Amino acid sequence: MKALVLAAGAGTRLRPLTDTCPKPMLPVAGRPLLAWTLSWLRRYGVVEAALNLHHLPDVVRTGLGDGGAFDMRLHYAYEPELRGTAGAIHNFPGFFDQPFLVIYGDLLLDLDLADLIGFHREQGAVMTLALKRTAMPQSQGMIETGADGRIVRFVEKPLVWDGGDTANAGVYVCEPAIAARIPPGVSDFGHDIIPALLAGHAPVYGRPLSGYLLDIGTPAAYEQAQHDWQNR
Repeated sequence: MKALVLAAGAGTRLRPLTDTCPKPMLPVAGRPLLAWTLSWLRRYGVVEAALNLHHLPDVVRTGLGDGGAFDMRLHYAYEPELRGTAGAIHNFPGFFDQPFLVIYGDLLLDLDLADLIGFHREQGAVMTLALKRTAMPQSQGMIETGADGRIVRFVEKPLVWDGGDTANAGVYVCEPAIAARIPPGVSDFGHDIIPALLAGHAPVYGRPLSGYLLDIGTPAAYEQAQHDWQNR
């Protein structure tokens, strides 16, 4: 299985740290965040990953190289203008020719990826989202599922939400058909692709997290990451 790691964000909430270092390369327990992500992916058999870049791209390229340090092959694409979380797929034509993962690059994570992939295959899903709990629905993609895990409702960062506390965790398993359904130009999974799939009654499922996940996007969360990972 291949992976797309979304690594283009500027990390404005973490300034001044991100003035000289892109958010996905900030050190966590002495290693860049993306180094932890790639090592985790490799443990589950991922040998090729694509990374979209925008803010300080050379820091990422220099820090990670060709992927040999992770026993992987890395592919990079620089976006002068951001193309969105889904539009980033068009940076790598022909790459997503098999089931693939999408990982948000500002996540510190140690999920049971085998569980997520196995569930995806068992359900015959075209796309499966890892799910988490949240107390802040206005800043999340909020989700309702049926008893079998099929997603029946998805709203990106709702102003008002009455559907529980289940949210999009930012880790997806996708079939190649997903790449084919992403239109040219700027496109976002939360705002555009997932709602369109649901409107077309595509089999999109959600699976609750099994393992650790933390979005490091705020100073408090970044401090928490250091604490949680200090003995790794």
